[in-house]
This record gives sequence, structure tokens and C-alpha cells, in this order.
Amino acid sequence: MSTLTVYASAARTATPTAAQFNARAASGLIVVVDATAITATPSVVPTVDGYDPVSGKWFNLLTGAAITAISTRVLRIAPGLVAAANLTVNDVVPDLVRVVMTHGDADSITYTVSAHLLR
Repeated sequence: MSTLTVYASAARTATPTAAQFNARAASGLIVVVDATAITATPSVVPTVDGYDPVSGKWFNLLTGAAITAISTRVLRIAPGLVAAANLTVNDVVPDLVRVVMTHGDADSITYTVSAHLLR
């Protein structure tokens, strides 16, 4: 297993640039979102997308539920997993993946996002 920092810890008030990474040869992917501080009523939705090099387009693999409080959210993608809405997907991991953290408002939320590539 190898671990990547997708987004380092920072207070954010708007959607950051999508972070993409090479997941080639990964048999599975675990994305951990750790929200450690909030101001007022923030909302951020994590999305994991795969890339199709033939069409040049991104496609959705998993959309997590909105994060509105201090918490740790674990998203899993791998063949053979039991699907669970907004948390786990039974699917293969494409060669190129991105994580998008879509903010619903300008209230501050501090979080980190890491990706664990299963080999």
C-alpha cells in the first residue's frame, strides 16, 4: 500500500482545484477525509472521479455525503466490496483518479484528504 497526501491540512472556504493522481496498478483505493475544525455551518462534498483517456473526460466513481461537522469520512473503491451509498463502491480503480472537494458555502472547514492505494 502507498499513501498520498491529496490535500494537506488547511482551512478552506471555497472549492480547491481538483487533485489528480496516478493510481495505475492499484487494486483498490481508500480516500480518507479528516475534518478537524469548522466555523458556522460549512458543507463540503467529496467526489472521486476516474479519467477516460479515449474521450478525455472524467467520470464519477463515488460521491460522498456532505461533510458538515468535525468527523473522519472513509471512502472505499475496489472490486468485490459490498456497496454502501456514499461510502463504498464495488468497482475497479482506473489509472488516473481525481478527488474534488466541492464547497457548498463560504464557511470555513479545515480538513486533510489522503489516498491509500492498495497493491
